[in-house]
Amino acid sequence: MATITEGKAKISKGAAFYNPKMKKLRDISVAFLRTMDLKDASLLDATAATGVRAIRYAKELKIGKVTLIDINASVAAIAKKNVKSNGIKATVLAESLQELAGYGKDGYEVIDLDPFGSPVPLIHDSFKISRSGTVLMVTATDTATLCGAESDACVKTYAAKPTHGELCHEAGIRILLGYIAKEAAQFNFSVEPMLSISDMHYMRIFLVLRTSAEKAVAAIKTLGFGSYCGNCQNFSYAKGIIPHVETKCGNCGARMDEFGPLWLGSLQDKRTIGRMLDSFLEKEGDAYKLIAKIHGEIDAPFYYSIPKVTSYLKFSSLPLDIIIEDLRKKHSASRTHFEPDAIKTDAGIKDVIKALSKKHRS
Repeated sequence: MATITEGKAKISKGAAFYNPKMKKLRDISVAFLRTMDLKDASLLDATAATGVRAIRYAKELKIGKVTLIDINASVAAIAKKNVKSNGIKATVLAESLQELAGYGKDGYEVIDLDPFGSPVPLIHDSFKISRSGTVLMVTATDTATLCGAESDACVKTYAAKPTHGELCHEAGIRILLGYIAKEAAQFNFSVEPMLSISDMHYMRIFLVLRTSAEKAVAAIKTLGFGSYCGNCQNFSYAKGIIPHVETKCGNCGARMDEFGPLWLGSLQDKRTIGRMLDSFLEKEGDAYKLIAKIHGEIDAPFYYSIPKVTSYLKFSSLPLDIIIEDLRKKHSASRTHFEPDAIKTDAGIKDVIKALSKKHRS
């Protein structure tokens, strides 16, 4: 059986699922956890498969207590062999997260949920084995659902209406985070997002839980709704339980598409991301480049697709950096990892159009 080397882990795949393309995300997860002191921490990999994630955490981060679970007994046996061959101490169990959560465990400092498809079936039970300060890492690969290609599935799974326009990747990750925040509040947890990523076919959120009924309520009030104009790219959003959402575009008068509920607070903690960049051992890899791009983003909801705006204005396209430079004279502006041809800014659509018009005249 061929041996796969990833980071400091050496594993055999067998019949277990292993996706080499997700090495970048595992590199990012290692870098994220490397910013914390986890020597005496307990970590749960709730979707173990080959065990490569947990083995890397144990070997590269020196985490004190590692538990791996997989509902498939034959797959759990493969993970157990990989744990043994890597010479690490870890507990491997062939059971579901629901079964583990039913034991009434004291809780874990780190919980990693990286399922195939939606993480929703795992979210509720993960809070049963969390505590104040628990780091929760959640992956969703049902991006067609979260990004609006399967709108009914999003309504059913996340109790939210998605958008299928230019904003869909960020809106999707905010819908996922909003769902997590609502579930967390049932356990008197508030959520503090540290890092949010939309890349390839997945979304991944890294957050910290805090026990506080007051903060849990405040987190719920951070949710709201957005609206998007597919004609001119204008958008608006409003926080609150029953917010007023614009349905007619204030720029072009077209009907706007409403979406939500979703998280409208911060998606990133720049200090944590800065420490991550310092912690990467490989400074030229894809993982580092993605985190560096996120570090440079302004942390404001949504963005403008410049090709779509210029098409609306019947202008020829312009380099993003030129528009960003002009916007920065009065506003904050940056590129975004959510969309390669888009700009994040605290400027409104009319200011963006003004900047584009100015550059076309010059």
